[in-house]
Amino acid sequence: MNLEKIKKAYVIGIKGSGVIAAVEFLHSMGVEVLGSDTNEKFFTDEILQKLNIPYFEKFEVKNIPSDVDLVVYSTAYNENNNCEFQEAKKRNLEMISYPEILGELFNEKYGIAVTGTHGKTTTSAMLAHILKEVGTDPSAIIGSKVIDWGGNALIGKGEFFVIEADEFQNKLRFYNPKAVVLTSVDFDHPDFFPTFVDYKKTFKDFVARIPRAGFLVVWGDSVDTLEVSKEATCPVLTYGFGEECEYRIISKEIQKFEVEHNGKILGEFATKLIGKHNVLNAVAVIAVCHKLNLDLERAKEALKNFQGTKRRFEYIGERNGAILIDDYGHHPEELKVTLKGAREIYPEKNIWAVFHPHSYSRTEALLQEFSQSFGDADHVIVLDIYGSARENNGKVNSGDLVKLINKFDRDKAEYLKTIDDAVEFLQDRIGADDVVITIGAGNGWEVAEKLKEK
Repeated sequence: MNLEKIKKAYVIGIKGSGVIAAVEFLHSMGVEVLGSDTNEKFFTDEILQKLNIPYFEKFEVKNIPSDVDLVVYSTAYNENNNCEFQEAKKRNLEMISYPEILGELFNEKYGIAVTGTHGKTTTSAMLAHILKEVGTDPSAIIGSKVIDWGGNALIGKGEFFVIEADEFQNKLRFYNPKAVVLTSVDFDHPDFFPTFVDYKKTFKDFVARIPRAGFLVVWGDSVDTLEVSKEATCPVLTYGFGEECEYRIISKEIQKFEVEHNGKILGEFATKLIGKHNVLNAVAVIAVCHKLNLDLERAKEALKNFQGTKRRFEYIGERNGAILIDDYGHHPEELKVTLKGAREIYPEKNIWAVFHPHSYSRTEALLQEFSQSFGDADHVIVLDIYGSARENNGKVNSGDLVKLINKFDRDKAEYLKTIDDAVEFLQDRIGADDVVITIGAGNGWEVAEKLKEK
């Protein structure tokens, strides 16, 4: 598709965290953009308002202009669940999904895709931030707001284009990367991938497409990531804590570390981001910078100053002296590392985890794993499952998860139906000895925001 010829684009699901970045690119090319979404508030509302892009907060057939050249749609919507999608098809309008338009933009440049079950948002943002700070003027599309940018897109004139490449619905098939970072592989998205074998195959097919002149940076401490990496025909660079890793982490403190490359120390690095998982993310980025022959001293400085992304162990404020933190973790492994990081920083405090499960299918498929994810929390509140646009119901509910948590750790977990119920429950119970972490991919973050003292 020749995007240069597009004059007017209509976007279904315009507030989507990835979609908004594509909107910014179209806007920067002089395309007139408008669209629609629900009336829920996201960080993307601010971006739309800043760019003066009009949008409707309800899906209606009449919203779509008669003179539109292109309809871009979020993959959350289709002709079975969205009247505007049906209308666009009925009118025979040219339509393209968000991952497809992302592929159109990405494939034109030296594309570096960051993928994996966990860590791709932080790693892709960190990489793009460092590429920007060392002067390469990159483009980037990240799945969450990057604190240093105030948005989630960079529109640069340089050769590099960094994307957070999502595996759900096998969106990876639209991207032709020159280089890939593979952060992790744990079974996820059971509503799309029937088995772990199917899930891994998506990543295997993706890394197999990296050209021989490109490269793959892969977490070397995991059997599953190494299995996937065997499908690559390009050079494979491993990173991690293990002796066999080409880029080996030598920890000094939690957030300060050295990186050894083939027996030679590349330097001492530091990150503001907490947890061992963020050290791994940082070293993946250092490996990319080293492979691209970028100035590691400038990269080191950029890494040290990187503030992270929204909803990734983000400090929200306080209530009665209690610290309020929000995190996007929605997979058992993510819950574990987030709560472990919290325990490392706050060893003496009571940690409250307010968990908002995301999708019925994920909760059902990983119910046992979820029940074992709260070892570093003292108290757990579980809200009703957030189905999003993907699902309306399922075979399990939040009460099932609470029962299972309490089976192993008596009276640790409590089921509270709504965000307001959780706010009411916590507001007078927490104090200076407590840390409250809202965690999940839904809108559970509102608990922390509503508890925060203005």
